[in-house]
Amino acid sequence: MKIGILGTGTISSAVVEGMVADGHQITVSERNAARAADLSARFENVTVADNQGVLDASQVVFLGLMAAAAPGILADLTFRPDQKVISLMAQAELGEVGDMVAPAKAEAVMIPFPAIATGGSAILVLGDTATVQALFGDRNRIFPLSSQEELDAYQCAQAVLSPAVKLVGGAASWLGARTSDAAQGESFLRHLVASGLMGAECAPLLEALNTPGGYNQQLRQHMERAGMADDLAIGLDLLEKRSE
Repeated sequence: MKIGILGTGTISSAVVEGMVADGHQITVSERNAARAADLSARFENVTVADNQGVLDASQVVFLGLMAAAAPGILADLTFRPDQKVISLMAQAELGEVGDMVAPAKAEAVMIPFPAIATGGSAILVLGDTATVQALFGDRNRIFPLSSQEELDAYQCAQAVLSPAVKLVGGAASWLGARTSDAAQGESFLRHLVASGLMGAECAPLLEALNTPGGYNQQLRQHMERAGMADDLAIGLDLLEKRSE
């Protein structure tokens, strides 16, 4: 497949890395010249072109632009009716993308995460999932969404990742100060949390960790008394209001 990437930021680069091994011909834009050059140097099936050159070389186009800048950038470009466009811009609704890329088809809004580079990532998709599934479905989990409102809610809820990482990192620092191998301690905690969450749904996992008087129960109850659950709900509500 001939694939184009407009915009070569961190997430767009991860998207390239997540599909480059499948032999696609990938053309990336030179908006971030250093990152585009790095991708081209590392992968023989990645080439660099200006924005119109990316479109001219591609059947499927990923838009990895800033939503506010996209209208001005795309207005000067010519899309083809046979092209499929997948937007990585969470702040631009699918209908808006369609207007910007006509006569091409705006197939979906796709929200990837950095782990897409190596596989095993969650991917949010609003719209037609067929192309995203074909390109990434074998190595990642696709979560199809039904509306822009649902996408907005998922965008707010996914922000739990950063505080979760902060929580694990804090526990790792505490552990590292008390053990002989700090790196091993962090590795243990990352593996523990990741495997636990992947192995069971939250409710039964929490029940399994709820041994009366056990370490897990004691720490959770302490944090709940300190307002952890209430603060989480307040923070998510604030994100929801700001996204409206």
